[in-house]
Amino acid sequence: MERGESSNLGHSRRNRDGKARRDHHVNWWLTAVVAVLSLTILIPLYFTIVTALKTPAEAGTFSLPTSWQWGNFADAWNKVDYPRAALNSAIVTVAAIVLTLLTNTFVAYAVARNMDKRFFRFLYYFFLAMMFVPFTVVMLPLAHQMGVLHLDNQVGLILLYMILGLGTNLFIAIGFIKSIPPSLEEAARMDGATTWGVFWRIVFPLMGPINATIAITTALWAWNDFLLPLIVLTDSDNQTIPLAQYVFQSQFTSNYPMAFASYLMAMAPVLIVYVFAQKWVVGGVMRGAVK
Repeated sequence: MERGESSNLGHSRRNRDGKARRDHHVNWWLTAVVAVLSLTILIPLYFTIVTALKTPAEAGTFSLPTSWQWGNFADAWNKVDYPRAALNSAIVTVAAIVLTLLTNTFVAYAVARNMDKRFFRFLYYFFLAMMFVPFTVVMLPLAHQMGVLHLDNQVGLILLYMILGLGTNLFIAIGFIKSIPPSLEEAARMDGATTWGVFWRIVFPLMGPINATIAITTALWAWNDFLLPLIVLTDSDNQTIPLAQYVFQSQFTSNYPMAFASYLMAMAPVLIVYVFAQKWVVGGVMRGAVK
């Protein structure tokens, strides 16, 4: 009897080991496709870096520079007025993140807990439909409206990031909110908590992964966006980094190394943030997709 049991245990262990080996089998075809597709990012990035460190006469080739021109970064820093542009981008980005988290998550909570009502179902599908409307369709009317309302400034730009991102944020937040047991909210209400108190004390802290995802995607969008600042901002003192680089490029079209150095400086902060926070982006979207 003991011998039979040990034989069964050995057989099951071999099955588990074989299954584990099969689960960890590398799909070389898929790996090769991913490696080839990664070249579409790595090659332009390499070209940008080596060009930023060359003289204007050497620009345009993939070869390494004969002499490393680190001064291109200092020149770009001064020509683009990088500190002012970076400060404007930081103000817009941080304010957009805070305002988005304070409003979009609360809207998502209200819709998720009232999907049985026709009005809230309409709001849900209405906001989702915003994701499928091309921005170029509403670009000119939106710019005109912001001018009429005297919101052609940083405040108007921040409000647009909050409103235009609502559809995507609802999509990834509502699924996660539905996974939170309503019994937690009912217990808090029995203790005298209001709906506002339930959200901020119970639901909002539990939405940490989704809030991180919303904050990171909003930061990437607001920092890198060019089109919205172009059509909204009318004061040159409020230019964000992409807009300041656009003006700089139109003035110094022949100095590619300096232009590419400015691109790298603009890309560096958000690239560092994404490298350390990409797990929150992927994990948050996956959590929001599971209902």
